[in-house]
Amino acid sequence: MSLRQAAAMMLDVPQLPDALPGGGLPSAAYHHLCAAGASYHLDAEAERHLSLAQAAAPGHAAVLIAYYRYYFYKGRLSEALHIARLCLAKAAMDNDLPPDWRQVTAGDAAFGRYEAVLPRFFLFVLKGYAYLQMRLGNLEEGEAAVRKLLELDADDKIGAKVLLAVIQRRGESDDD
Repeated sequence: MSLRQAAAMMLDVPQLPDALPGGGLPSAAYHHLCAAGASYHLDAEAERHLSLAQAAAPGHAAVLIAYYRYYFYKGRLSEALHIARLCLAKAAMDNDLPPDWRQVTAGDAAFGRYEAVLPRFFLFVLKGYAYLQMRLGNLEEGEAAVRKLLELDADDKIGAKVLLAVIQRRGESDDD
């Protein structure tokens, strides 16, 4: 993957300000997120811009997602997991859901409606959380999150069954 591709995945700038939960992003935060994407290959510079974006828009979903992607694509999975937890708390609060994802039920939000941005954000955050738990070797926690996803998204629009299949294959050799 080229630096340009990694930076583009870290921050999809053209869609960022209006496509995320929480509404418009302050222009200073937007500027710093763009600069963070452009300086992705320079850790200190990218992180400085992420920090300045955070200061300009504390807790904004766009900033949290940029941090998450930055850490994820840098292979800093423990830090990405920390951000995923912050995103889960934000998504729960924005959806008026219980703060513990384990207590969320399918009737708590419009999880099955594609146009319901906030509930869909919660599902994608929970999927990222589950995936990171699995990657970090916390398979029981990852599986619990995947099963919660399938409970909330019965039609599996976000693809949680793929993660469940990975969990169910653990311990099998490639020859099985």
